[in-house]
Amino acid sequence: MSKEQTPNSSANAAPARRDLVDVAEPDLLRDFFPYDAVPKVVFDGVIEPLDPAPDFFITDTSFRDGQQARPPYTVAQIVAMYEMLHRLGGPRGIIRQSEFFLYSNVDREAVRQCQELGYEFPEVTGWIRAVKADFKLVKEMQLAETGILTSCSDYHIFLKLKRTRRQALEDYLEIVQAALDAGIRIRCHLEDATRADFYGFVVPFVSRLMELSAASRVPIKIRVCDTLGFGVPYPGVALPRSVPKLIAGLRRECGVPPECLEWHGHNDFHKVLANATAAWLYGCMYANGTLLGYGERTGNPPLEGLVMDYVSLKGDTNGMDLSVISEIASYFENEIGYRIPPNYPFVGRDFNVTRAGIHADGLLKDEEIYNVFDTTKILHRPPRVAVDKTSGTAGIAWWINSFLGLSRDRQVDKKSAEVQKIAEWVDAQYADGRTTSISDEEMMTQVRRVMPALIAERETDQVSASAR
Repeated sequence: MSKEQTPNSSANAAPARRDLVDVAEPDLLRDFFPYDAVPKVVFDGVIEPLDPAPDFFITDTSFRDGQQARPPYTVAQIVAMYEMLHRLGGPRGIIRQSEFFLYSNVDREAVRQCQELGYEFPEVTGWIRAVKADFKLVKEMQLAETGILTSCSDYHIFLKLKRTRRQALEDYLEIVQAALDAGIRIRCHLEDATRADFYGFVVPFVSRLMELSAASRVPIKIRVCDTLGFGVPYPGVALPRSVPKLIAGLRRECGVPPECLEWHGHNDFHKVLANATAAWLYGCMYANGTLLGYGERTGNPPLEGLVMDYVSLKGDTNGMDLSVISEIASYFENEIGYRIPPNYPFVGRDFNVTRAGIHADGLLKDEEIYNVFDTTKILHRPPRVAVDKTSGTAGIAWWINSFLGLSRDRQVDKKSAEVQKIAEWVDAQYADGRTTSISDEEMMTQVRRVMPALIAERETDQVSASAR
């Protein structure tokens, strides 16, 4: 570890201003990022104590980062999803903000229509380049806050921007001051923070931002961006890859309050949700995500995952309506045409589906044995069994009872003759070489064949319910 990456030895000391460490050549931190090998996780033996933010909130970037790996959403789609975010986040605004591009006519019209809904939460915010001319867009759209890109690793400063550290810092400070002068709240996106010289550039830059904030009395939010997913959530990892040290360091070294810290991650190394949750636990108030985790390259923290982690950590939904998660999934598949992977947590077709016959037998006895929680109550998604060659009579009985929504006193038994007949048909399918699961349509055909009275009774009940 370079001396620039060594933390302040006094964890409780007041923030002392650190000078920028300017360098003639970029420091690409090859001890961590050799490029011709998988990046290394280096431990320094220093454990940051848990210091959770006083409250947790979720912010959304489905309409900014979420659109960078797919065809743009239509205005109607954006407005529909924004409305669902509002209902999911509940009256307390647990989903606090939603971030929008401002450059195309579609983006601006979507912003206008979302604003016209009159919701306090999620607050509509923008994203612009670090260019003064872009402030005009923010003012025209009457946004109170916008994010600006302030890349902080030498990879970006030297190799992309072709600047030195000092030039980049001065450019960023100038644009932030211009935004403050224009009466705009700023959210500085520390792009590539998990590959940056924390004490040589990040701390001096953020310290200056906090000085500007204090002088102007306007909060400046710091979004810590794990642009390539290098962040690591577990204790003892060295900077710059340590999520705990990045968050704790910004609070300790720069005096950034929790309410001005936001985490934005990517899933390149399968740690995206764990990193976001770790940021909460080490003092970052806001975790940024997207619907279904859909975002550039490997995606962002899945917003529905953040919702579940929030409830797990808080022990309370605090007014959030978790059933909207199922609505969002249905909208993506039926209106947007996005095929959700079947095994995707909480919303995939197979999320609470079991195939093994022994598991189905357990579900018949008590669904809590093989279901993660009451998915019927919480997500409006009853547990299901997919029928295939391993399902057996238990799986077939469970499929009939759950798919038809039969009350407990009317449920069929796995030992019944009718279930046995359907099981024989299923076995014959696989004896003939079939490899795919039995579809719901095929199962209904078989149920009608061997249990016509049950189907007739169910249809009579539906007609009666409709008449009422």
